[in-house]
Amino acid sequence: MAPSTSGYTLVVCEKPDAAQRVAEALSNGDAQSTAVDGMRIFRFACNGEDYVVCSAQGHVYAISDPFGERTVYPVFDVEWYPTNLVEKNASAARRIKAISRLAEGAAKFVNACDFDPEGETIGFNVLRYACRGKEREALRAKFSTLTRDDVVDAFRQARPQAGQGPARAGRTRHLVDFMWGVNLSRVLSQSALNSGHRYRTISMGRVQGPTLAFLARRETEIREFVPLPFWKVSGIFEKEGIRFTVGYSKEVGSRTAAEKARDDCNGKEGVATSVLKHAFKVCPPPPFNTGDLQKEAYGAFGFSPSRTLQTAEKLYLKALVSYPRTNSQHLPPSINYKTVLQGLQRIDRYSKIAGDILGGALSPTQGIKVDSAHPAIYPTGEAPRGQLDQRETSVLDLIVRRFLATFGPPARKESVIVKLTVGEHDFVLRGERTLYSGWLESYGRYVSTRERSVPSVAKGDRFMVADVVVEERFTHGPSRYNQGSLLEQMERESIGTKATRADIIATLEERGYVEGSSMKVTHLGLAVTETMEKYAPAILTTKLTREIEERIDKVEGEAMRDAELIRETVRSIAVQLEGLNANEEVVGRELDAAFAGTSEASNLLGPCPVCRSGQLKVIRSRKTRKRFVGCSNYSTGCTASAPLPQKGTIRTTAKPCYRCSWPVVYIMGGRMPWKLCVNPSCPAKKRRKRA
Repeated sequence: MAPSTSGYTLVVCEKPDAAQRVAEALSNGDAQSTAVDGMRIFRFACNGEDYVVCSAQGHVYAISDPFGERTVYPVFDVEWYPTNLVEKNASAARRIKAISRLAEGAAKFVNACDFDPEGETIGFNVLRYACRGKEREALRAKFSTLTRDDVVDAFRQARPQAGQGPARAGRTRHLVDFMWGVNLSRVLSQSALNSGHRYRTISMGRVQGPTLAFLARRETEIREFVPLPFWKVSGIFEKEGIRFTVGYSKEVGSRTAAEKARDDCNGKEGVATSVLKHAFKVCPPPPFNTGDLQKEAYGAFGFSPSRTLQTAEKLYLKALVSYPRTNSQHLPPSINYKTVLQGLQRIDRYSKIAGDILGGALSPTQGIKVDSAHPAIYPTGEAPRGQLDQRETSVLDLIVRRFLATFGPPARKESVIVKLTVGEHDFVLRGERTLYSGWLESYGRYVSTRERSVPSVAKGDRFMVADVVVEERFTHGPSRYNQGSLLEQMERESIGTKATRADIIATLEERGYVEGSSMKVTHLGLAVTETMEKYAPAILTTKLTREIEERIDKVEGEAMRDAELIRETVRSIAVQLEGLNANEEVVGRELDAAFAGTSEASNLLGPCPVCRSGQLKVIRSRKTRKRFVGCSNYSTGCTASAPLPQKGTIRTTAKPCYRCSWPVVYIMGGRMPWKLCVNPSCPAKKRRKRA
C-alpha cells in the first residue's frame, strides 16, 4: 500500500543502500522502513516536511529497438523502454509500478541518484516516465559521500537543474553506443550464421573497436618478433673476502666478444675509476581518481578494473569512501581534511600516521586532473559498522594510505653509480637507498622500490676479478597488455569514460576475443579486427570515438543539440555498414574459420624442401590434439612431416637451416627460448650426436 499521507517529498536514489543512508542522515536514524509493491521505502519527517525515499536499483529503463530481432539491421528507430521489456528483469516492472504509485501522492521530487552521467540518466528517466514528466521541476541533491553531514548539506542546497544538459548527454551516449553496437554486432553475427556456423554474438562497438585494435596490434608485433641472441657478461669482484657481482657496461652482440672480455679480465685487477652519488627527492603521489585506483589495485592485488570499481562502490555505499567514479586528482579544503584525519586517528592501524600529519600543516599533494562533479577519492574517516570482506579491506586500505601519503613530506633517496675498469673493459655497479622515508612510511607497501645496497667504494680502490661469467640471452619482444596497462592506454587515447572502460575490458573477455591475465588475443579476436580493418576501418580508430566523446561533452554543455549528434551517428553507421554488407559472404567465411580456432598465417613455417611447392605448417591432430609439422600438399601426395615439442610457443625465424633447408624455429617456453631445426634427420643434429 502507498503511504496514507499526501503532499510529501519523494526522493529517488539510485541504489537501495544509498536510499537507506539518505533516509538515516535526514531523519537522524528515525526513518521507518516499509514496502510498496515489494519495494523497500523509508518514511520520516524532517524540518516540518514529510519524506518518502525510494530507489531505482540501477537502470529501470533501457534503449532498445521495436523489433527485438537479431537478424534485423540497420537499426536506427530506437527508444527508451522499461527494462523488463528489453531483458528478463521482473523487478524493474515492480519498481516502476511502485515509484509511479508513490509519485501520485508527492508534492515535491528530489533526484538523489549518483551525480555522474549514469546517475543523471537513471534519475531523469525515472522522473520523466515513472513520475510522468517531473524531471524539470525536481530538485537535484549532489553529494560525494554518504556521510550524514554531506547528505544533509546536499539537501539543504538542492536546486532544480536548468537545461538538463548532463542528463541529455548521458541519454545521448546510451543512444549512440546502442546504435553503433547493435548494428555492427548484428551484421557480424549474421555473416557468421550465413556461413553455416550456429548463431553466436560477435559484438563490436565504438569503444570496443579501438580497444581491441590496441590488443591486436600488440599481438601481431609479438607474433612477428624474432628473438636475437646477445651475451651478458658479469664480473665477480673481491676484496678482503667480500665478493660482489657487477654487470658489464654494455650489451655484447657476439660470443667471441663476450669470451674475449672474460679472458681479458679473469684474474686481473680492477680499479674504481669513478664513484657518482646523487641525492634526490621523491614527491608524494596525487590522490586517486577512478583510473589511478583501478591501475594501482591491479598492480597491488591483481584485481580487475571492474572488480575494483565494484568494491569501491560498496565502500561508498557503506559511507567509508567518497564517490569512486571521478576524474579528479584534487582534494579541495571543503572536504575538511582535519575531520577526516581525526576519524582515521581513531582507527588503530592509521592512528600514528594520522596523528603525525595532524601535527603539521594540512596541505595535500594535488594532481593535474579535475572533475567538476566530484573530488578525488578519499576516505570519510568513519570506521566500518560491520565486517568487511577481504577485497573491501584491501581496497579501503589502499585508498586510506594513498590519502595519508598525499599529506606526507617528500622522501629522500640516494643513487650510487660505480665504474670499475679492468684494462680496456668497464663494469658498472648501480645502487639506491632511502635516506628518509617521508610519505613512504604510510604508502611504502604499495610502492615498488629499487633498493640495492652497494659496498663502500671510493675512487681509486682496487679489487681482484675472481671470475667472469658469460651467459647467452635473447632479446625480448613487446609485452602484452594486462588489464592495468590497457586501462592506461584507453585513458591516454581518451576513449571510453571512467565508468565504462572497465566494462569494455570485461566484454572483450566475455566475447572470447582475449584470454588469460596477459590478454592474449584469440583467433576470433584477430579475425574480427582484420574484418573491421578491411570493411569498416573507421570503427577501429581512436579518432571516431574521440570525436563522439567531444560532441557528447558539447551536448552536456548545451553547445550542441542531442538530435544533431544522433543524425551524425546514423550517417556514420550507414557508411561503415556498406563495406560489411557488400562482403557478407567473405566476412562469414573468415569468422567461421576463427570459430574453428585456425589461423593459417600464424601456423606457416616456410617452404617445403621435399615437394618444393607446398608450405610446411603447424598442424594439430584432431584425434590426439598433439601438434606436428606437415605439408600443405599432403592431399596431393607430399609426405613431409616432423614432430614438434608439445609445450612452448613456436616462433618462426624466417631463415631455413643451413644444412638441410628445413625451417628453423624458436621454442618460447621456460626461462630462455631455444632454436630448433624441425627436421629430425638434419645432418647437423647427427654431427652433434657423434661429437
